Amino acid sequence: MKTAILALVLAAAANAQSGFKPLFNGKDLKGWDGDPKLWKAAGGAIVGNTDGATLTDNTFLIAKGVYKNFILRADVKLRNHNSGIQFRSDVVPGAQWVVRGYQADMAENNYWGCIYEEKSLTKRGILVNGWKDKAEKVVKLKDWNTYEILCDGDHIQLKLNGVVTADIHDSAKLEGIIALQLHRGPGMEASFKNIKIKKLK
Repeated sequence: MKTAILALVLAAAANAQSGFKPLFNGKDLKGWDGDPKLWKAAGGAIVGNTDGATLTDNTFLIAKGVYKNFILRADVKLRNHNSGIQFRSDVVPGAQWVVRGYQADMAENNYWGCIYEEKSLTKRGILVNGWKDKAEKVVKLKDWNTYEILCDGDHIQLKLNGVVTADIHDSAKLEGIIALQLHRGPGMEASFKNIKIKKLK
């Protein structure tokens, strides 16, 4: 127990020194909004699970707050199917826990490292394919991976396990919310931990 507490204290000190602030406290879903039947905090991670549930649309756990220029880091693990991290996104009007906008994508054997536009009004879909010859070489399927998302003006860059997989200049949306995805379809599970953000000027 003392070792675990010490680790948390050291991590908090390191984050403070580097300018990063946690978006997840490691204990509960305070500061987040989503379907309580599908999301929980367990083992120091946010865990989303749709086993036994039928989704009519993709659903999201949404962090409170709007972010413009930032670096977001998170450790993510996908048991199966499809998930992602939304950024500079919006809640779809009239829908509950449904989001549209940029996504750092991930799937069972594809899409890791890609920038995807969820529910794009312009139907752009995949903006950058970061899987082929990039993410596919470094991803640890069914294990923990570190995603880093940089947004600075119109510059967007994704890193997966330290490797740049996508880098674009796109000004369709310059600020918005951050959210975690559970995809409709077969029962699935996605986990997220060490979620932290550093605001840029």
